[in-house]
Amino acid sequence: MKPITIGVAGGTGSGKTTVALKILERVGFDRIAYVPHDAYYRDASNLPPAERSQLNFDHPDALDNDLLIQHLRQLQAGHGVDIPVYDFKTHTRLAETRRVEPQPVILVEGILIFADKRLRDLMDVKIFVDTDADLRFIRRLQRDISERGRAPESVISQYLRTVRPMHLEFVEPSKRYADVIIPEGGFNEVAIEMVAARLRVLVEQSAET
Repeated sequence: MKPITIGVAGGTGSGKTTVALKILERVGFDRIAYVPHDAYYRDASNLPPAERSQLNFDHPDALDNDLLIQHLRQLQAGHGVDIPVYDFKTHTRLAETRRVEPQPVILVEGILIFADKRLRDLMDVKIFVDTDADLRFIRRLQRDISERGRAPESVISQYLRTVRPMHLEFVEPSKRYADVIIPEGGFNEVAIEMVAARLRVLVEQSAET
């Protein structure tokens, strides 16, 4: 049985992680291999801390897509993988990894997963979560302060320096590759339920073949 590979993309703070989790809940955690693109940020431990904070984390080159593609192909072939664990406070990969076993559905989530054609070609369903820029910025500001211990000035500076320009250059244009666009992220229960219902049908059909 070939697993169904789903991509969930959208700008930072769009609610794509919430959408991904709600799909997981509705389809079943035991039926989905969840692979966040954020885990594949390149390790910056070779750089001094001051230089790490100045890296452009919103450019496609900041992510190790070669490793992600390798892992997705392994999962699609029915083999488990050990995905990296990334520490956003130190911008380094930890020594530990997280085991992901093959499942009927593979769900990949991240802001830049549609920017790489090699990744798009591995996906059966591509979902873009579309949310207004002001809401996305507020959510990112709140998240980085509360979860990553950052100062508001640092978050705002990064947003203006790299996040917004990279969104306009890479993320927003990648929306055209989506099969489904979900406005308002996790608040759009109707769209999420429609997607989840379709995935349940696909999983059942795949199990019968």
